[in-house]
Formats: sequence, C-alpha cells, structure tokens
Amino acid sequence: MYFNKTNNFFHGIMFHHFHDNHIHLKGQGTVSKNEFVDIINFIGRKNILDADIFFEKFKSKELKENEVCLTFDDGIKSQIDVALPVLEQMKIKSFFFIYSSIFEGKTDNLELFRYFRLNFFEDVNKFYKDFYKHLNFDLKKFFEENVQKIQTLKKDNPFYTIEDVKFRIVRDYHLDKKKYENIIFFMMKEKNFIPSEFKDKIFFNIDDLKKVDNLGHLIGLHSHNHPTLIEKLNYDEQKIEYEKCSSILSKILNKSENGIKFMAHPCGNYNKNTLKILKELGVELGFRATMSIDNKMKLKKINSSHLEIARENHSNILKNIS
Repeated sequence: MYFNKTNNFFHGIMFHHFHDNHIHLKGQGTVSKNEFVDIINFIGRKNILDADIFFEKFKSKELKENEVCLTFDDGIKSQIDVALPVLEQMKIKSFFFIYSSIFEGKTDNLELFRYFRLNFFEDVNKFYKDFYKHLNFDLKKFFEENVQKIQTLKKDNPFYTIEDVKFRIVRDYHLDKKKYENIIFFMMKEKNFIPSEFKDKIFFNIDDLKKVDNLGHLIGLHSHNHPTLIEKLNYDEQKIEYEKCSSILSKILNKSENGIKFMAHPCGNYNKNTLKILKELGVELGFRATMSIDNKMKLKKINSSHLEIARENHSNILKNIS
C-alpha cells in the first residue's frame, strides 16, 4: 500500500528518465515501461488525478490526503518515447515542466553530461572516479569540511547514493559552472564523445512539446537554463530565467503572455526572490522536489504555499514495491 503516515497528504510524483534498452539505455534512476505501470498500480489509479483536476481541486481546497498527480521534469525525450504511451493508454493527464533553452539550441549541459556518464562509463562510480582525477584540491579534506551539507542533501534526497551526494556537493559548492563544464568537456574528448550527435536523442523538440499539450497534459515552467542552484542568482537574474521560460513556451503553444500557471523548481531549489517572481508572473501552482519540511526554506508545514507543493521521487516508490 502506497499511502502511510509519512505521505498521507496530497502531493506530486516526480519522474525524469525512462529506459527501453534500445534508444534509451538503462541507467541510474531510469524507469522501464513495466516499472512505470507498477508504480501507477501501487499508488492506485483511482488516487492519481489528471493534472487539470488536481489544479482545480487545489484552488478550491478540495484535494484529499490520498490524491496525487504525476509530474515530469526537464523535457527529456525518453518521457515521450516510453512514458507518454502509458499515460495515454491509462488515460492519465500529467504535468510536464520544461526549461526553455532546449528550444533555442542552447541546451543546458546537465542532461547532456548525464547521458555521457551513463553511456560512456561502466557505471556511475567509475565516472566519479575519473572526474575526481581532474581536480587539483584535497578532496578528502573538502568532504570532511562539508559533512553537514552532505548529510542534509542525503536526507532531503534519499534516492541519491552517498557518492551521488558527494559529487553534487563538489559540483555545486566548490566548482563554478565554467570550471565544472570544462572538466566534463575534456573528459568527453578523451572518450571521443561528440555532443551534437546525441542531442536529438535526449531532449524534447518543438513538435514533442506541442504533442504533449494537444493531448491535454499541462505544460509548466522550469526556468530557461535550468540552473542547479537558482537561489545563487540575484533577483533580476532569476526574473530573466522565468520570464524567458514563460515567453518561449507561451509563444510555441500559442498561449497569452504569462498564460502558463504551473511550475516546478529546478533541482528543487529556490528562495524568497523566486517565490516573489513567480507570483508576479501569475503562477498559481508550484512543486518542490522533496517530501520533507526540514529544509533550508524552513517550511512550517508540508505544503507550505501554493508554490511549494511536495513531490515524491519515483525511486523511493520503486524501493517500496521491491
């Protein structure tokens, strides 16, 4: 049974990557078609609301404790190829949160780098080991000095291994974006990986976005460039991120200015400036990336505001099923 005393409140279920062992290879955090169906059945089809119904019931304060919605982040192509047919077969309409730079030919490298480490290394820990070889500081000392950050990130994201957490701490708190990306691009050259050859396999294109919208799923904002720590950006920088995302998605989907009313915080990160900007843009429903209230925003309750609705990661559900 999915619902218990720790999750008996309305929330979203968060998905990212899927695999079919053909175009989209199996890897860390990926979900197969059959696993996706198992998750839906474990939650209970009757407990999963269509996105538009979830939104309307939220606005009217009629959501029940055992009602959830399905959400998909980042505009990842495997969602179209693997997840969407299941959604249509089971007649479930979901939220898709898209960062808009992928439609300007300026894709954020987060997914590209993920594809690289998944497909060009025996496993993710081999990637981490190779990555650390390119650093020129005392890694052991760094981890010792950041024990609290490691523990907090692990607690907020139990689906990460401790090695996943350590890598993200190095990436987000020690290296700046340029330095981190330079290391990965150097590793790509070592492996003869040419990014331009793989982008169409990784990301939504405009037709994919229109297809999802035409089928009745709801499209939401996810920033323009998908910064991993958006709260590090100042107010004006964050405003540009969301204004561009809203403008580009609205234009593609022929919606009015600021016509998109839904969003998810990239990597689950945000601050008070983010919330203010989203309110100014008329966003009426926003999702976090954890089920915890013990985080840096110091929430007083689980669904603290209309822009801070909790989400469960699919990985935690699969663990319970198995």
